[in-house]
Amino acid sequence: MTLWSAPEAAAATGGAATVDWSATGVSIDTRTLRPGDLFVALKAARDGHEFVAQALEKGAAAALVSRVPEGVAEDAPLLIVDDVLGGLEALGSAARARTRARVVAITGSVGKTSTKEMLRAVLSDQGRTHASVASYNNHWGVPLTLARMPEDTEYAVIEIGMSNPGEIAPLAKMARPHVAMITTVAAAHLEAFESIEGIAVEKASILDGLEHGGTAVLNNDCSTAAILQAKAHDVKRRDIGFGEHGFDFKLKSVDLQRDTTVVLAEAHEAPLLFKIGAVGRHYAMNGLGALAAAEALGADLALAAQSLGRWSPYEGRGAREVIALDAVEADMTLELIDDSYNANPTSMAAALSVLAAAEVTHDIGRVSKGRRIAFLGDMKELGPDGPAMHAELARLESMEAIDKLHCIGPLMKHLHAALPVEKQGLWTETSEDMAAQVPRRLDSGDVVLVKGSLSMKLARVVDAIRKMGHPVDKGEDPQK
Repeated sequence: MTLWSAPEAAAATGGAATVDWSATGVSIDTRTLRPGDLFVALKAARDGHEFVAQALEKGAAAALVSRVPEGVAEDAPLLIVDDVLGGLEALGSAARARTRARVVAITGSVGKTSTKEMLRAVLSDQGRTHASVASYNNHWGVPLTLARMPEDTEYAVIEIGMSNPGEIAPLAKMARPHVAMITTVAAAHLEAFESIEGIAVEKASILDGLEHGGTAVLNNDCSTAAILQAKAHDVKRRDIGFGEHGFDFKLKSVDLQRDTTVVLAEAHEAPLLFKIGAVGRHYAMNGLGALAAAEALGADLALAAQSLGRWSPYEGRGAREVIALDAVEADMTLELIDDSYNANPTSMAAALSVLAAAEVTHDIGRVSKGRRIAFLGDMKELGPDGPAMHAELARLESMEAIDKLHCIGPLMKHLHAALPVEKQGLWTETSEDMAAQVPRRLDSGDVVLVKGSLSMKLARVVDAIRKMGHPVDKGEDPQK
Protein backbone atom coordinates (compact mmCIF):
# COMPACT_ATOMS: atom_id res chain seq x y z
CA MET A 1 0.00 0.00 0.00
CA THR A 2 1.31 3.42 -0.94
CA LEU A 3 2.39 5.51 2.03
CA TRP A 4 3.62 8.55 0.08
CA SER A 5 3.23 9.49 -3.57
CA ALA A 6 5.60 12.02 -5.15
CA PRO A 7 2.90 14.73 -5.41
CA GLU A 8 1.77 14.18 -1.78
CA ALA A 9 5.33 14.28 -0.42
CA ALA A 10 6.20 17.35 -2.51
CA ALA A 11 3.09 19.17 -1.26
CA ALA A 12 3.87 18.24 2.35
CA THR A 13 7.51 19.37 2.22
CA GLY A 14 7.41 22.19 -0.32
CA GLY A 15 10.02 20.22 -2.26
CA ALA A 16 10.34 19.24 -5.89
CA ALA A 17 10.08 15.67 -7.19
CA THR A 18 12.37 14.91 -10.12
CA VAL A 19 10.07 12.15 -11.44
CA ASP A 20 6.87 10.44 -10.38
CA TRP A 21 7.28 7.76 -7.72
CA SER A 22 5.40 6.13 -4.84
CA ALA A 23 6.83 4.84 -1.55
CA THR A 24 5.53 2.15 0.80
CA GLY A 25 7.77 3.08 3.73
CA VAL A 26 10.35 5.55 5.03
CA SER A 27 13.94 4.69 5.95
CA ILE A 28 16.99 6.55 7.23
CA ASP A 29 19.41 3.58 7.13
CA THR A 30 20.47 1.62 4.06
CA ARG A 31 21.23 -1.39 6.28
CA THR A 32 17.56 -1.84 7.14
CA LEU A 33 16.03 -0.25 4.05
CA ARG A 34 13.33 -2.26 2.28
CA PRO A 35 12.46 -2.07 -1.42
CA GLY A 36 9.86 0.65 -1.88
CA ASP A 37 11.07 2.84 0.98
CA LEU A 38 11.65 6.58 0.69
CA PHE A 39 15.27 7.01 1.83
CA VAL A 40 15.83 10.14 3.94
CA ALA A 41 19.41 11.40 3.60
CA LEU A 42 19.86 12.74 7.13
CA LYS A 43 23.20 14.08 8.26
CA ALA A 44 24.54 12.40 11.42
CA ALA A 45 28.00 10.87 11.89
CA ARG A 46 28.11 10.84 8.08
CA ASP A 47 26.09 12.70 5.47
CA GLY A 48 23.19 10.58 4.23
CA HIS A 49 23.72 11.93 0.72
CA GLU A 50 26.74 9.59 0.53
CA PHE A 51 24.38 6.61 0.68
CA VAL A 52 21.68 7.69 -1.79
CA ALA A 53 23.13 5.72 -4.71
CA GLN A 54 23.34 2.61 -2.51
CA ALA A 55 19.77 3.13 -1.31
CA LEU A 56 18.46 3.37 -4.89
CA GLU A 57 20.42 0.25 -5.86
CA LYS A 58 18.75 -1.61 -2.97
CA GLY A 59 15.33 -0.70 -4.29
CA ALA A 60 14.44 2.59 -2.61
CA ALA A 61 11.46 4.20 -4.33
CA ALA A 62 13.09 7.63 -4.01
CA ALA A 63 15.40 9.69 -1.80
CA LEU A 64 14.68 12.84 0.20
CA VAL A 65 17.71 15.09 -0.38
CA SER A 66 18.78 18.72 -0.35
CA ARG A 67 20.86 18.33 -3.55
CA VAL A 68 21.51 15.80 -6.26
CA PRO A 69 24.24 13.63 -4.74
CA GLU A 70 27.47 12.90 -6.54
CA GLY A 71 27.16 9.81 -8.73
CA VAL A 72 23.36 10.01 -8.89
CA ALA A 73 21.63 10.79 -12.18
CA GLU A 74 19.64 13.99 -12.55
CA ASP A 75 16.54 11.95 -13.45
CA ALA A 76 16.86 9.60 -10.47
CA PRO A 77 13.74 9.47 -8.26
CA LEU A 78 14.43 12.26 -5.78
CA LEU A 79 12.50 14.71 -3.62
CA ILE A 80 14.67 17.82 -3.32
CA VAL A 81 14.06 20.08 -0.32
CA ASP A 82 15.92 22.98 1.31
CA ASP A 83 16.77 20.96 4.44
CA VAL A 84 16.46 17.19 4.86
CA LEU A 85 15.57 17.17 8.57
CA GLY A 86 13.06 19.95 7.95
CA GLY A 87 11.61 17.86 5.12
CA LEU A 88 11.25 14.84 7.41
CA GLU A 89 9.54 17.01 10.03
CA ALA A 90 7.13 18.30 7.40
CA LEU A 91 6.33 14.74 6.31
CA GLY A 92 5.68 13.80 9.93
CA SER A 93 3.38 16.76 10.47
CA ALA A 94 1.49 16.00 7.25
CA ALA A 95 1.07 12.35 8.22
CA ARG A 96 -0.32 13.39 11.58
CA ALA A 97 -2.71 15.88 9.96
CA ARG A 98 -4.18 13.40 7.48
CA THR A 99 -4.99 10.61 9.95
CA ARG A 100 -7.97 10.27 12.27
CA ALA A 101 -5.95 8.08 14.67
CA ARG A 102 -6.21 8.50 18.41
CA VAL A 103 -2.68 9.40 19.50
CA VAL A 104 -0.91 8.86 22.81
CA ALA A 105 2.53 10.38 23.53
CA ILE A 106 4.73 9.01 26.30
CA THR A 107 7.67 10.49 28.15
CA GLY A 108 9.36 9.87 31.49
CA SER A 109 12.76 9.37 33.09
CA VAL A 110 12.21 5.61 33.36
CA GLY A 111 9.94 3.13 31.63
CA LYS A 112 8.79 5.04 28.56
CA THR A 113 9.91 2.41 26.05
CA SER A 114 8.45 -0.50 28.04
CA THR A 115 5.20 1.43 28.52
CA LYS A 116 5.12 2.27 24.81
CA GLU A 117 5.43 -1.43 24.02
CA MET A 118 2.69 -2.28 26.53
CA LEU A 119 0.38 0.21 24.83
CA ARG A 120 1.33 -1.12 21.40
CA ALA A 121 0.31 -4.60 22.58
CA VAL A 122 -3.00 -3.69 24.20
CA LEU A 123 -4.12 -1.27 21.47
CA SER A 124 -3.19 -3.64 18.64
CA ASP A 125 -5.90 -5.98 19.90
CA GLN A 126 -8.46 -3.20 19.48
CA GLY A 127 -7.52 -1.49 16.21
CA ARG A 128 -4.84 -0.78 13.62
CA THR A 129 -1.95 0.49 15.75
CA HIS A 130 1.24 2.31 14.78
CA ALA A 131 4.07 2.87 17.28
CA SER A 132 7.64 4.07 17.57
CA VAL A 133 10.36 1.56 16.66
CA ALA A 134 12.87 0.76 19.42
CA SER A 135 13.67 4.05 21.18
CA TYR A 136 13.08 6.40 18.24
CA ASN A 137 12.12 9.28 20.51
CA ASN A 138 14.37 12.24 19.61
CA HIS A 139 14.40 15.14 17.11
CA TRP A 140 14.53 12.75 14.13
CA GLY A 141 12.91 9.68 15.72
CA VAL A 142 9.55 11.35 16.39
CA PRO A 143 9.07 12.85 12.89
CA LEU A 144 10.26 9.56 11.36
CA THR A 145 7.67 7.62 13.38
CA LEU A 146 4.96 10.03 12.29
CA ALA A 147 6.06 9.99 8.64
CA ARG A 148 5.77 6.18 8.66
CA MET A 149 2.19 6.25 9.98
CA PRO A 150 -0.41 4.92 7.52
CA GLU A 151 -3.41 7.14 6.94
CA ASP A 152 -5.85 4.46 8.17
CA THR A 153 -4.14 4.07 11.56
CA GLU A 154 -6.64 3.92 14.44
CA TYR A 155 -4.22 4.19 17.39
CA ALA A 156 -0.72 5.70 17.43
CA VAL A 157 1.82 5.43 20.25
CA ILE A 158 4.62 8.01 20.12
CA GLU A 159 7.58 7.94 22.50
CA ILE A 160 9.23 11.29 23.26
CA GLY A 161 12.57 11.62 25.02
CA MET A 162 15.03 14.36 25.84
CA SER A 163 18.62 15.05 26.84
CA ASN A 164 18.48 18.84 27.18
CA PRO A 165 15.93 21.53 28.07
CA GLY A 166 13.46 22.58 25.42
CA GLU A 167 13.40 19.34 23.42
CA ILE A 168 10.06 17.78 24.40
CA ALA A 169 7.51 20.55 23.67
CA PRO A 170 8.29 20.91 19.91
CA LEU A 171 8.04 17.15 19.43
CA ALA A 172 4.80 16.99 21.41
CA LYS A 173 3.32 19.77 19.29
CA MET A 174 4.27 17.80 16.19
CA ALA A 175 2.65 14.61 17.53
CA ARG A 176 -0.49 16.45 18.74
CA PRO A 177 -1.54 13.66 21.15
CA HIS A 178 -5.03 13.14 22.52
CA VAL A 179 -3.41 11.57 25.60
CA ALA A 180 0.01 12.45 27.05
CA MET A 181 1.53 10.15 29.67
CA ILE A 182 4.45 10.78 32.04
CA THR A 183 5.71 7.48 33.47
CA THR A 184 7.78 9.08 36.24
CA VAL A 185 10.37 11.77 36.95
CA ALA A 186 13.74 10.66 38.30
CA ALA A 187 17.44 11.55 38.36
CA ALA A 188 18.41 11.18 34.71
CA HIS A 189 20.23 13.65 32.43
CA LEU A 190 21.15 15.71 35.50
CA GLU A 191 24.18 17.04 33.63
CA ALA A 192 21.80 19.23 31.63
CA PHE A 193 19.46 20.24 34.48
CA GLU A 194 20.04 21.96 37.80
CA SER A 195 17.64 19.71 39.73
CA ILE A 196 15.04 17.00 39.49
CA GLU A 197 12.44 19.76 39.58
CA GLY A 198 13.93 21.10 36.34
CA ILE A 199 13.56 17.64 34.80
CA ALA A 200 9.91 17.58 35.91
CA VAL A 201 9.24 20.92 34.21
CA GLU A 202 10.74 19.61 30.96
CA LYS A 203 8.80 16.34 31.14
CA ALA A 204 5.59 18.25 31.86
CA SER A 205 6.06 20.25 28.66
CA ILE A 206 4.72 17.24 26.75
CA LEU A 207 1.30 18.58 27.82
CA ASP A 208 1.87 21.63 25.60
CA GLY A 209 1.14 19.39 22.63
CA LEU A 210 -2.17 17.99 23.86
CA GLU A 211 -5.12 18.39 21.55
CA HIS A 212 -8.13 20.38 22.78
CA GLY A 213 -10.05 18.14 25.16
CA GLY A 214 -6.99 15.93 25.63
CA THR A 215 -5.99 14.08 28.79
CA ALA A 216 -2.79 13.98 30.86
CA VAL A 217 -1.96 10.63 32.53
CA LEU A 218 0.40 11.41 35.41
CA ASN A 219 2.37 9.43 37.97
CA ASN A 220 1.05 10.58 41.35
CA ASP A 221 3.78 8.78 43.31
CA CYS A 222 6.87 10.64 42.10
CA SER A 223 8.27 13.43 44.28
CA THR A 224 7.51 16.05 41.63
CA ALA A 225 3.87 15.04 41.06
CA ALA A 226 2.68 18.52 42.09
CA ILE A 227 4.68 20.09 39.25
CA LEU A 228 3.07 17.75 36.72
CA GLN A 229 -0.43 18.40 38.07
CA ALA A 230 0.15 22.17 38.05
CA LYS A 231 1.15 22.00 34.39
CA ALA A 232 -2.05 20.12 33.53
CA HIS A 233 -4.01 22.85 35.31
CA ASP A 234 -2.08 25.59 33.47
CA VAL A 235 -2.83 24.13 30.03
CA LYS A 236 -6.44 23.46 31.07
CA ARG A 237 -6.35 19.73 30.39
CA ARG A 238 -7.97 16.93 32.37
CA ASP A 239 -5.48 14.81 34.30
CA ILE A 240 -5.72 11.19 35.41
CA GLY A 241 -3.45 10.11 38.24
CA PHE A 242 -2.04 6.61 38.71
CA GLY A 243 0.01 4.93 41.43
CA GLU A 244 -0.34 4.18 45.13
CA HIS A 245 -1.51 7.76 45.52
CA GLY A 246 -3.40 7.67 42.24
CA PHE A 247 -6.59 9.71 42.10
CA ASP A 248 -8.18 7.57 39.38
CA PHE A 249 -6.05 4.42 38.91
CA LYS A 250 -4.91 3.35 42.37
CA LEU A 251 -2.30 0.65 42.95
CA LYS A 252 -3.41 -1.60 45.83
CA SER A 253 -1.01 -4.55 45.86
CA VAL A 254 1.75 -6.15 43.78
CA ASP A 255 2.51 -9.88 43.94
CA LEU A 256 5.88 -10.82 42.39
CA GLN A 257 5.83 -14.44 41.26
CA ARG A 258 8.53 -16.45 39.48
CA ASP A 259 7.96 -14.97 36.02
CA THR A 260 4.80 -12.90 36.47
CA THR A 261 3.67 -9.79 38.31
CA VAL A 262 0.08 -9.88 39.53
CA VAL A 263 -1.44 -6.48 40.25
CA LEU A 264 -4.54 -5.54 42.19
CA ALA A 265 -5.67 -1.97 41.56
CA GLU A 266 -8.74 0.21 41.42
CA ALA A 267 -9.94 2.08 38.34
CA HIS A 268 -12.36 4.83 39.30
CA GLU A 269 -12.94 2.95 42.60
CA ALA A 270 -13.83 -0.30 40.78
CA PRO A 271 -11.57 -3.39 41.21
CA LEU A 272 -8.97 -3.92 38.48
CA LEU A 273 -6.89 -7.12 38.43
CA PHE A 274 -4.22 -7.71 35.82
CA LYS A 275 -0.93 -9.52 35.33
CA ILE A 276 2.26 -8.86 33.37
CA GLY A 277 4.66 -11.44 31.95
CA ALA A 278 7.65 -9.95 33.76
CA VAL A 279 8.70 -9.56 37.37
CA GLY A 280 9.00 -6.13 38.99
CA ARG A 281 7.05 -3.52 40.85
CA HIS A 282 8.05 -0.96 38.22
CA TYR A 283 6.28 -3.07 35.58
CA ALA A 284 3.14 -2.92 37.73
CA MET A 285 3.31 0.89 37.77
CA ASN A 286 3.99 1.14 34.04
CA GLY A 287 1.18 -1.30 33.32
CA LEU A 288 -1.27 0.63 35.45
CA GLY A 289 -0.37 3.85 33.65
CA ALA A 290 -0.67 2.12 30.27
CA LEU A 291 -4.17 0.92 31.12
CA ALA A 292 -5.14 4.44 32.23
CA ALA A 293 -3.84 5.83 28.94
CA ALA A 294 -5.62 3.14 26.90
CA GLU A 295 -8.93 3.94 28.57
CA ALA A 296 -8.37 7.67 28.05
CA LEU A 297 -7.91 6.95 24.33
CA GLY A 298 -11.29 5.26 24.25
CA ALA A 299 -10.10 1.64 24.30
CA ASP A 300 -11.93 -1.06 26.25
CA LEU A 301 -10.28 -1.32 29.69
CA ALA A 302 -11.22 -4.95 30.40
CA LEU A 303 -9.87 -6.13 27.03
CA ALA A 304 -6.73 -4.02 27.52
CA ALA A 305 -6.08 -5.66 30.90
CA GLN A 306 -6.37 -9.11 29.28
CA SER A 307 -3.99 -8.11 26.49
CA LEU A 308 -1.44 -6.78 28.96
CA GLY A 309 -1.13 -10.26 30.44
CA ARG A 310 0.43 -11.46 27.18
CA TRP A 311 3.11 -8.73 27.12
CA SER A 312 6.72 -9.36 28.18
CA PRO A 313 9.84 -7.16 27.90
CA TYR A 314 12.26 -7.60 25.03
CA GLU A 315 16.02 -7.86 24.71
CA GLY A 316 17.97 -5.26 26.69
CA ARG A 317 14.88 -4.04 28.55
CA GLY A 318 14.58 -6.63 31.32
CA ALA A 319 13.93 -9.70 29.19
CA ARG A 320 14.55 -12.97 31.05
CA GLU A 321 15.88 -16.11 29.44
CA VAL A 322 17.17 -19.47 30.57
CA ILE A 323 20.65 -20.47 29.36
CA ALA A 324 21.37 -24.20 29.13
CA LEU A 325 25.01 -24.80 30.09
CA ASP A 326 25.22 -28.53 29.31
CA ALA A 327 24.10 -30.32 26.16
CA VAL A 328 23.28 -33.50 28.08
CA GLU A 329 22.30 -32.46 31.62
CA ALA A 330 19.09 -30.51 30.97
CA ASP A 331 18.85 -29.09 34.49
CA MET A 332 22.26 -27.40 34.23
CA THR A 333 20.93 -23.89 33.53
CA LEU A 334 21.20 -20.32 34.71
CA GLU A 335 18.75 -17.44 34.29
CA LEU A 336 19.76 -14.20 32.57
CA ILE A 337 18.01 -10.86 33.10
CA ASP A 338 19.10 -8.66 30.19
CA ASP A 339 18.53 -5.01 31.15
CA SER A 340 21.61 -3.73 29.35
CA TYR A 341 20.04 -0.98 27.24
CA ASN A 342 19.94 1.89 29.75
CA ALA A 343 20.33 2.83 33.40
CA ASN A 344 19.78 5.58 35.94
CA PRO A 345 19.51 5.36 39.74
CA THR A 346 15.75 4.70 39.69
CA SER A 347 15.80 2.00 37.02
CA MET A 348 18.92 0.46 38.60
CA ALA A 349 17.17 0.19 41.97
CA ALA A 350 14.14 -1.40 40.27
CA ALA A 351 16.29 -3.96 38.44
CA LEU A 352 18.23 -4.87 41.59
CA SER A 353 14.94 -5.42 43.45
CA VAL A 354 13.91 -7.84 40.68
CA LEU A 355 17.20 -9.71 41.04
CA ALA A 356 16.82 -9.82 44.83
CA ALA A 357 13.39 -11.44 44.44
CA ALA A 358 14.53 -14.00 41.87
CA GLU A 359 14.49 -17.72 42.74
CA VAL A 360 17.84 -19.46 42.47
CA THR A 361 18.37 -23.24 42.24
CA HIS A 362 20.68 -25.08 44.61
CA ASP A 363 22.75 -28.26 44.23
CA ILE A 364 23.00 -28.38 40.42
CA GLY A 365 26.36 -26.72 39.70
CA ARG A 366 29.98 -26.68 40.79
CA VAL A 367 28.90 -24.23 43.48
CA SER A 368 26.22 -26.00 45.49
CA LYS A 369 24.43 -22.75 46.34
CA GLY A 370 22.61 -20.91 43.58
CA ARG A 371 23.52 -17.22 43.63
CA ARG A 372 22.10 -13.84 42.64
CA ILE A 373 24.82 -12.05 40.67
CA ALA A 374 24.88 -8.62 39.01
CA PHE A 375 27.10 -7.14 36.32
CA LEU A 376 26.60 -3.37 36.55
CA GLY A 377 27.95 -0.64 34.27
CA ASP A 378 28.22 3.12 34.75
CA MET A 379 25.05 5.23 34.84
CA LYS A 380 25.85 8.21 32.63
CA GLU A 381 24.74 11.88 32.52
CA LEU A 382 24.29 12.28 36.29
CA GLY A 383 26.51 15.34 36.66
CA PRO A 384 28.82 16.05 39.64
CA ASP A 385 26.74 13.87 42.00
CA GLY A 386 27.30 10.83 39.79
CA PRO A 387 30.01 9.18 41.95
CA ALA A 388 27.91 9.52 45.12
CA MET A 389 24.80 8.17 43.35
CA HIS A 390 26.74 5.08 42.34
CA ALA A 391 28.08 4.53 45.85
CA GLU A 392 24.59 4.95 47.35
CA LEU A 393 23.39 1.86 45.50
CA ALA A 394 25.26 -0.15 48.13
CA ARG A 395 22.70 1.00 50.72
CA LEU A 396 19.67 -0.37 48.85
CA GLU A 397 17.63 -2.89 50.80
CA SER A 398 17.79 -5.30 47.86
CA MET A 399 21.58 -5.60 48.26
CA GLU A 400 21.04 -7.87 51.25
CA ALA A 401 19.76 -10.66 48.98
CA ILE A 402 22.38 -10.25 46.22
CA ASP A 403 25.45 -12.45 46.53
CA LYS A 404 27.99 -10.82 44.24
CA LEU A 405 28.26 -7.62 42.20
CA HIS A 406 30.74 -7.15 39.37
CA CYS A 407 31.26 -3.51 38.42
CA ILE A 408 32.28 -1.95 35.11
CA GLY A 409 33.53 1.59 34.49
CA PRO A 410 35.07 4.47 36.46
CA LEU A 411 31.77 5.51 38.10
CA MET A 412 30.88 1.97 39.18
CA LYS A 413 34.25 1.83 40.93
CA HIS A 414 32.57 3.94 43.63
CA LEU A 415 29.90 1.28 44.17
CA HIS A 416 32.54 -1.44 44.20
CA ALA A 417 34.42 0.37 46.97
CA ALA A 418 31.21 0.89 48.98
CA LEU A 419 30.19 -2.79 48.93
CA PRO A 420 30.89 -5.19 51.80
CA VAL A 421 33.94 -7.29 50.98
CA GLU A 422 31.92 -10.50 50.66
CA LYS A 423 29.75 -8.93 47.93
CA GLN A 424 32.59 -7.37 45.97
CA GLY A 425 33.12 -9.08 42.65
CA LEU A 426 35.45 -7.94 39.91
CA TRP A 427 35.91 -4.35 38.78
CA THR A 428 37.01 -3.67 35.20
CA GLU A 429 37.35 -0.53 33.13
CA THR A 430 35.37 -1.86 30.16
CA SER A 431 32.68 -4.39 29.31
CA GLU A 432 35.11 -6.11 26.96
CA ASP A 433 37.46 -6.77 29.88
CA MET A 434 34.57 -8.08 31.99
CA ALA A 435 33.19 -10.29 29.21
CA ALA A 436 36.44 -12.26 29.18
CA GLN A 437 35.93 -13.09 32.88
CA VAL A 438 32.27 -14.13 32.67
CA PRO A 439 32.59 -17.93 32.27
CA ARG A 440 34.62 -18.24 35.48
CA ARG A 441 32.12 -16.21 37.52
CA LEU A 442 28.84 -18.04 36.82
CA ASP A 443 27.45 -21.51 37.38
CA SER A 444 24.26 -23.52 37.05
CA GLY A 445 21.52 -22.40 39.41
CA ASP A 446 22.56 -18.72 39.32
CA VAL A 447 20.36 -15.81 38.34
CA VAL A 448 22.35 -12.99 36.74
CA LEU A 449 21.41 -9.38 36.00
CA VAL A 450 23.25 -7.24 33.43
CA LYS A 451 22.50 -3.50 33.50
CA GLY A 452 24.16 -0.20 32.63
CA SER A 453 23.98 2.78 30.30
CA LEU A 454 24.01 1.92 26.60
CA SER A 455 27.40 3.56 26.00
CA MET A 456 28.97 1.07 28.42
CA LYS A 457 28.29 -1.71 25.87
CA LEU A 458 27.10 -4.27 28.38
CA ALA A 459 25.61 -6.21 25.48
CA ARG A 460 29.10 -7.73 25.25
CA VAL A 461 28.64 -9.19 28.74
CA VAL A 462 25.20 -10.47 27.76
CA ASP A 463 26.69 -12.13 24.67
CA ALA A 464 29.43 -13.73 26.77
CA ILE A 465 26.80 -15.24 29.08
CA ARG A 466 24.77 -16.58 26.16
CA LYS A 467 27.90 -18.12 24.64
CA MET A 468 28.38 -20.21 27.80
CA GLY A 469 25.59 -22.42 26.44
CA HIS A 470 22.42 -21.84 24.47
CA PRO A 471 19.12 -20.10 25.26
CA VAL A 472 16.24 -22.43 26.07
CA ASP A 473 13.18 -21.82 23.90
CA LYS A 474 10.17 -20.59 25.88
CA GLY A 475 8.25 -23.69 24.86
CA GLU A 476 11.10 -26.00 25.86
CA ASP A 477 11.17 -27.58 29.31
CA PRO A 478 14.81 -27.76 30.51
CA GLN A 479 13.80 -30.50 32.96
CA LYS A 480 12.63 -32.91 30.21
